[in-house]
Amino acid sequence: MYYTLPQNDHGLPHDPFKAIVAPRPIGWISSISADGVANLAPYSFFNAVSSTPHIVMFSSAGWKDSVANISATGEFVCNYVGENLAEPMNATSVPAPSDVDEFDFAAIASAPSRQVAPPRVADAWAALECRLCEITAAKAADGSTTDNWLVFGEVVGVYIDDRAIRDGRFEVDIARPVARLGYLDFAGIDGRFELKRPDWPRPK
Repeated sequence: MYYTLPQNDHGLPHDPFKAIVAPRPIGWISSISADGVANLAPYSFFNAVSSTPHIVMFSSAGWKDSVANISATGEFVCNYVGENLAEPMNATSVPAPSDVDEFDFAAIASAPSRQVAPPRVADAWAALECRLCEITAAKAADGSTTDNWLVFGEVVGVYIDDRAIRDGRFEVDIARPVARLGYLDFAGIDGRFELKRPDWPRPK
């Protein structure tokens, strides 16, 4: 088959784009608002883009709380998503109001960062403490500005759980990373699994 964009004339029940561009690392971003409210949210458009200096980037569809917080404070943390935290990570994808602390909402333990104010996920195998480089809106091929916000941050501190270090290497067989696929699909070391995004408010 072949289809064109933006017409999306593929005739399939779901857009296959994210299933094709996969697997993608998950940027589990913790930040703090100017009022001191912690926020924790996963982003599937995330990756490292430079090693000199170390720079990471995530993309947000819309000016969401993470982007607003980082714009106001200039700091954030990228928390490593291992299989041990797949369910809690998914719980923080809830479309909660900006005054909700997702650490509390999903019962996720936090730990203080050393170089930045936002906390890290205490049980994450690793975390990247970042300072904001820039926030820019992605542009389409015709030059028009989209409502997709690219957030670039320089890594200024790295936390690694000592148990994940073996023979001087960060060992993925221990940390067991989770990646994002298309649809409701995720990928772990042992294969594909599904997680449904939670609703807000939490069902009674």
